[in-house]
This record gives sequence, C-alpha cells and structure tokens, in this order.
Amino acid sequence: MRVSKRASAVALSAAVALIASGCSSGDNGGNEGGSGSADGAVTINGVQPENPLVPSNTTETGGGKIVDWLWTGLVEYPNNGGAPQNAVAESIDTTDSKVFKIKIKENTKFHDGTVVKAKNFVDAWNWAAYSPNGAANSSFFSDIAGFADVNTTDPDEDGPKKAPTPKADKMSGLKVVDDWNFEVTLSAPTAVFPTKLGYSAFMPLPDAFFTQKAEDFGKKPIGNGPVKFVSWEDDVAVKLTRFDDYNLRDKMKIKDVTVKMYQDEGAAYNDLLSGNLDFLETIPTSALAGEKWKSDLGDRAMNTVTPSTAFIAFPIYDKRFQNEKLRKAVSLSINRQEISDKIFFGTRKPADSWANPLTPGAKPGNCTVCKFDPTQAKQLLQEAGGFQGEMVFYYNADSSHKEWMDAVAQQVKTNLGINARAEGVPTFAVFRQNINAYKMKGPYRAAWQQDYPDVENWVNPLFVTGGSSNDGKFSDPQVDALAKEASGAPSLEASHEKFAEAVAVVDQKVPTIPIYFYGQQSGHSEKIKKMELNNVGEADITSIEL
Repeated sequence: MRVSKRASAVALSAAVALIASGCSSGDNGGNEGGSGSADGAVTINGVQPENPLVPSNTTETGGGKIVDWLWTGLVEYPNNGGAPQNAVAESIDTTDSKVFKIKIKENTKFHDGTVVKAKNFVDAWNWAAYSPNGAANSSFFSDIAGFADVNTTDPDEDGPKKAPTPKADKMSGLKVVDDWNFEVTLSAPTAVFPTKLGYSAFMPLPDAFFTQKAEDFGKKPIGNGPVKFVSWEDDVAVKLTRFDDYNLRDKMKIKDVTVKMYQDEGAAYNDLLSGNLDFLETIPTSALAGEKWKSDLGDRAMNTVTPSTAFIAFPIYDKRFQNEKLRKAVSLSINRQEISDKIFFGTRKPADSWANPLTPGAKPGNCTVCKFDPTQAKQLLQEAGGFQGEMVFYYNADSSHKEWMDAVAQQVKTNLGINARAEGVPTFAVFRQNINAYKMKGPYRAAWQQDYPDVENWVNPLFVTGGSSNDGKFSDPQVDALAKEASGAPSLEASHEKFAEAVAVVDQKVPTIPIYFYGQQSGHSEKIKKMELNNVGEADITSIEL
C-alpha cells in the first residue's frame, strides 16, 4: 500500500509462503493464439495512478504496480517468501554495513535500447534525493552520506519562509567506479540497507529522463523491466507489451498486458465473471457473503494473506485532531472484531499491532488502543474536551470501502455520541491528491502495503517527521530519535529492538488507527492456465501462462 501506499513486492520470512496459483478448466478459453501462446494478452484491473510514472515519485498502489512491472531493480523479492535475490545486481558486498560495493550485470537494457550502467542508478538516486525536484520518496535515501546537503525542508511548511537551497545536488556517499560498479557510503552502519534495494524508489533511470521534465517522462516512461510502456488513456487503461530484449530471469511468457481502470469493483467483478477481465486483485465484499465468490469462480478463486494493514489516519495538521486523547477515544470506540465478522465475513483479521505481524521485526499485540473499550473511550473523550461539529470519515469510492467505513463512523457515533458519518471520494487518484495537498477535513481511510520486508518500513515512512507517507504531518521528537538510532543499528536484531521502543511511543500518541490486517481474495479468468501473486498480492505478470 506504498499506500494502498503502494508498495512493491516484498519478501517475508520463509515460514510465510504467499504464492497462489490457479488452473482453469478450459485452457483455450478466449486465448488469442491458443493455449500457452507467447503472443497472448491479458487484462488486469487497476485504478488511475495518482502521478506520472516516475519510480521515486510513486507512493500508491495504482501507479506502483505498473512501475513494478516496468522496472527491475538491483534485487528482487521472490514470490515464495524467500530472502531478497540479486536481479540487476551481480553482487552487493560490504564488510561493515556502511560502505557497499555494488556490481551490476553487464549489458542489460532500458526499453529505449540504451544500456543500464552504474551511473543510471547513481543519477536516479541523486535526482530523487535532491529536494527541489519534489520526489515523494526522497526520504528513502536519507541513510546515504551527504543526504542532508541535497535535501532541505520548509521551516514553516506553508508559511512565508521557503526551504533553503541545498548545499549540493549530489550526495557525497555515491560514487561511480566504472560502467558496471558503484559505491554507496552510508552515514552510519545500516544492516537493512541491501533489503531496501528492490523498492521502486531505487530503480535506475535512463539518460533520456534527464533531458525532459519528470512529468513528461512519467507519461511515457522508459523502464528496464520485462514489459515496456505502450500507451496511457486517463481513467481508461494503461497498455504494456513484452520487452523482447529483456535478459534477466523473469521474462514474460505472454505478450500484452492491459491495466483497465475501474471506478467500481462490482463492475470489475462482473467483467471477471463474463470473461472481459482476466485478473481481479480484490473481490468486492458483496461477493464474500456465503462464499459466493468461491461458487462463482471455482478453482479460479485465489485466497491468500498479505503484509498489509488498513488504518484510519488523522489530519493532525487540523487543530481539531491534535489532542491525542481524542484520537485514542476514537480508536477505543471501534469494535474491530464486529467489522471483521459482519463486513468481511471473517476474511480480515482485527488489527492488534502497529506493524503487520508478517513483517520481520514486527511485534504482535503492541497496539494497546486497538482493543474495544467504549467506557474508557468516553472517559478519554471527556478529558479531551469533547468534539464539536461533524466528524466525517473519508474513503475512495472506487474500491470496496463503503461498508466498513460506514461501520466505523456508526460505531464512533453510537459509542462516543459524536455526529459522525462516512463520505466517499469518487476516485483513488483524487482521494490521494487531497491527502497529499493536506486538504483532508476529517479522518480518512489509509492502508500500508510494505515496500520491503523489515519493520523499519512501518515506522520511518509513516511516523518519522517528514516521512514519505507521513500524510497527517505527525511529529514527535522521541519517535524521531529512536527511529534514527534503530536505522543506524549495526545489526537487524539491535535495529528491531530499538524500533520496538519507537513503536511504543507511537502507541501512546496514536497518529493513526490500525483497523484490520488484510486477507486477500482474488480471481482469474478461464483463459489463464497458471499464475502467481507476489508477496503483496499483486499479479506477477511474468508468471502468467495461458
């Protein structure tokens, strides 16, 4: 969820295997070119991306899944839950977790035919980190030495002062050695750094990127992945086709992929049943009752779990939501088990921790405000001075969120006496634009779909001041200090313990409210013989056989 942030594919502990596949009863159904044809085509559901497709400026799932298909990074995260594996990287070596020597494979190509070289990574990372460029994922480079020299912040946010001009436009910690080697020096030892390198923020950019505006490039992106860009019609479809010069492991078995934009998951489900859609990532809640979706799809039904969590986020920049006792009261007034049972028919698990428990380093049960306690909730609301006026809970209406958001608002209304209701924003793209412009006027649906398999990814982007997905502008100096210590810890064990301390502070401040852990119900068409899902439940298009 990147927000439902998108997040790219993720590796988990080997104990949690998230591969899902299904075989159709009719291999030839609708398959252009016949069963198993390398010239076949599929249509997959999607939503309009928030921004043009630039990896370091894509922080949501609509654009994120497309970016993940168009690009291949230094490492990749296997579908079977194994440890990250080298992809474009030939080797990543370090003796101290501070200086990393990275060698890339020779003669892999971008979609424009140019060769991927070490400088394409270094130039891309420097561009993303340089704050005047406005890349939403710039904070992911904060581990690298010299980041503070290229990235400055607005001292009074939207006030009269402006962010000072950075001292430099390149990080001192990046060094191109030759065409196939570069060196990364971090500010402090960071054991998790190599794990991050499969996330889209770290993708290489071709030389052509730097000859044009980023938004123009993002409308006709040039990646280095197994598919290349063909066209994009807003709110209709993005079309991709196989990149025949791709020479890494995950080469496409089919030719064309269309990502069809839907404003309603019910319509997408009907298209799936009628054969006009080949993969639907999330079955609408209306089809979960009585396991209707299973009877509709048979062995084409896919059921898995993902390291993703649904939240209610607060616009803390709005003075009405700056009292942490109010936020705690709202959280304690929500009956998560009832939402799981009545809205999702048991397919979602009530959240009880701040980081999804499938994540390495995450501790289960550490959300003390995730329990249902209306008595304590009323007491805290009274101590907070109550809440005046209407509390509107916002969500994007182009996915199945209305039922559970209505339930949240009704529980707040019933258990706290607040005049609460839920309201849908027509599309995810508009919803995210409002969030990123800090224009939200009430609590809103959020979700986190991790970018890489470590608890750090559930703290730094979400709760550290200026984090890439800290959309409510939460800020706490104790959380910042503990997270900084954790990020610079010499071992993963030490890092995880320090992050647990940071999460304990988050639990007292309640910047957001965890609601449920995702279970995922998906389905594919009869024309698909075999496919796998990656570890965040998105289609692995390179695995599709017809």
